[in-house]
Amino acid sequence: MDPQAHTTKTTLPGIGTRYDLVTEGGKHVSVVAHNDGRRFLGFHKPDDDDECQASVPLAQGEAAALAHLLLPEQIDPVRGEMEIDLVTEHIPITAKSPYGGRTLGDTQVRSRTGASIVAVLRRTGATPSPTPDFRFAIGDKLVVVGTREGVDAVADLIAGG
Repeated sequence: MDPQAHTTKTTLPGIGTRYDLVTEGGKHVSVVAHNDGRRFLGFHKPDDDDECQASVPLAQGEAAALAHLLLPEQIDPVRGEMEIDLVTEHIPITAKSPYGGRTLGDTQVRSRTGASIVAVLRRTGATPSPTPDFRFAIGDKLVVVGTREGVDAVADLIAGG
């Protein structure tokens, strides 16, 4: 089996980009990445890649979750004799969050949960190692690292729980 499958990329003017993959079994799968961030997973007839048999619309978080599920587990070089059970998650700042427009320092995440916000992803780019005066915006995704319990506590805190 070829570890690096061949994909093709097609620009769709005014829409976005379509990425196609033909599996070893001859199935044609595509992802249409719209300019506005939406994603569609499509399945096509093997003999006619323009005839879509089924399509699944994916929200941004769903596309990220699916991508995560499709990636093989990586061997963790940090693990050795000592077990370090850390997890990383993306936690959104939604309109319901009490922290939209507030600073990282306002959350007191590290002292309250033991987990750390190591980056903030925004449509315009990423901010690694945000300082306490970094101001969150609705739609930001927080990259959080910690124990399972700590990361869950951050998710609850950010959601307003």
